[in-house]
Amino acid sequence: MSAGRKLVNNALGELRRSSVVMTFAPGAVVDFRAGGAPVSAVVAGLDEWDRNFPPAGLANAQTIYEPRLQRKLDVDGFRLPPVLPERDDSGHALVAVRFPAWLQCPQCDHIAPAQKWGQEPGRPYRYCARCSVDQPGGRRMMVVPVRFVLACTAGHLDEFPWHWWVGHKEGCQNSNPDGRLRLKAEKPGLAGLMLSCPKCLARRPMEGIFGRDTFKGFSCTARRPWLAASRDPAGCGGVIGQPAPVIKAVQRGASNLYFPAIQSALDIPPWSDQLQQTLGVYWSDIVNVASPADRGAFIRVLARTGLAEALHQLRMTPEQLAGAIEERLVSLEASSGEDLRLDEYRQLSTGVDTVGEGEPEFEIRNAMVPARLTPFVKKLVRVSRLREVRALTGFTRVHPPGGDSAAILAPIAVRKMRWLPAIEVRGEGIFVALQPTALQAWEQQRHVVERVSRLEKAVRDDWAARHPELPFTLNLTPRFVMLHTLAHALIRQLTLDCGYSTASLRERLYVSEGDAGMCGLLIYTSTPDSDGTLGGLERQGLPQRFEPAFVSAVRALEWCSSDPLCIEEAIGGLDTFNLAACHACCLAPETSCEHYNRYLDRALLVGSAEAPSVGFFRSLLAGESRGEDVAASDSP
Repeated sequence: MSAGRKLVNNALGELRRSSVVMTFAPGAVVDFRAGGAPVSAVVAGLDEWDRNFPPAGLANAQTIYEPRLQRKLDVDGFRLPPVLPERDDSGHALVAVRFPAWLQCPQCDHIAPAQKWGQEPGRPYRYCARCSVDQPGGRRMMVVPVRFVLACTAGHLDEFPWHWWVGHKEGCQNSNPDGRLRLKAEKPGLAGLMLSCPKCLARRPMEGIFGRDTFKGFSCTARRPWLAASRDPAGCGGVIGQPAPVIKAVQRGASNLYFPAIQSALDIPPWSDQLQQTLGVYWSDIVNVASPADRGAFIRVLARTGLAEALHQLRMTPEQLAGAIEERLVSLEASSGEDLRLDEYRQLSTGVDTVGEGEPEFEIRNAMVPARLTPFVKKLVRVSRLREVRALTGFTRVHPPGGDSAAILAPIAVRKMRWLPAIEVRGEGIFVALQPTALQAWEQQRHVVERVSRLEKAVRDDWAARHPELPFTLNLTPRFVMLHTLAHALIRQLTLDCGYSTASLRERLYVSEGDAGMCGLLIYTSTPDSDGTLGGLERQGLPQRFEPAFVSAVRALEWCSSDPLCIEEAIGGLDTFNLAACHACCLAPETSCEHYNRYLDRALLVGSAEAPSVGFFRSLLAGESRGEDVAASDSP
């Protein structure tokens, strides 16, 4: 992947910085267009960042910090995906490895590894020399990546076993791994997609490759092409106490081929100032001084070197800096530790307006809750400015991370590093906290408990089958499912009202049980560019704007274009870990949802035909309907 303007050998193209930590992060398969031809490659791991973009580690200038998230993930900081200056001609680039290596000619339908095709030095594309002879004007017939690959639930990635699948006849010289085969669509569907050997004439359709037990007993090669150590030294499935890996055939561009595991945190007071960002690489050294009493002396020593500029920017003496760091460390110890969202929830739900309070990364304005919504909504806050840091900790294949991302994650580096890749997002949003007393009374209803229990059992059973050695930590409760569905409804409605695209809005849920439990959600802009700070979203938090938007969002879930199938759970159902939810009513872009469009049920908001009382906002909708009837009867 090219990172500068100078054309490097085998340059593939460019990626957005945010994509390198999300959709196209290390271990992901990406489709490029290089020289007018399609090229598929898997993004290399973090070791290549250090090698191609020195200085290594956190000494690199493209570094960011977030103290609470660093503490949770046990790292010293985060690195932004590397970007070269516009006039840089060093030729540095992020690395991607060709995958799959098997390519197909669209004209003759032959498939073979990359080394069997024609190539031009310094160019990543390949072409079919035989078919290119017949092309007008000397045009080359470019070959394309094959459609199918093998993925393992342990994170491994391998070529589809073409020779094994076709089943060569005895003595066929094409039974070696480099022999050419033919993949031709003779009829519609996989049943008509025929794989054949031109030598022994063995034939087999591709029908059945996606079956649950198709590759049962097939030996995984433990390949990790995105890392320098291209094979897992521990092998695959050899760890005692861990479940046997499941090997599946997947399409090269399928969404279940790569699920990034993201951990994030909002920059909130008192950590939202620029102290740690200014200190940079000196922060870790200063904090790790054995005795707090010696910290001032250590800072004075560092002040004779590069720390002098940081002290000048902060306008502090060494003693003042030592005191500020000590206060920061005390606050960090007093925070909620692993549960980063509890601190954020407290700040959003109980905080005062911070506009003009010297918090450059966090500004909120408390808004009055509209009278019609007070039985349901306790707190409404306009978030004028926020900063979020999202760090990539690993990824999964076939199944998304579950149980609050406690799954076994595939590595993104050969060795554990003291930093992780991350991006920072600055934007705006709206925070809504529900009435806890009304919520507690609703979630204790028998029909509500029974409905969510069916969903919780399906999710728990699936988790236990895939990860019996790991606890199921996801708190799948009625308030969680209801708040999650409400967040999706608000995203869809706010998209219409504020002008942002659906994919540019994102949810952040605050849910926990107990009398002092959390019951709120934050809808905010998630784009790393300037569009996220234009004010269009937080303006919708004004009472006169928020009330019609909120009511419309809930009312829109009363009917779905897929009803009655949707409300009767015939579309979503337990297999998708949803109940009454589908693309026509609840599902959102994957960039907007924290839980991969799972754990949704619109009946918990508006009720169902069999149990209207399960809808938390049923009385709001009933009152709205009565108001419409009165208005209709008074009209001439």
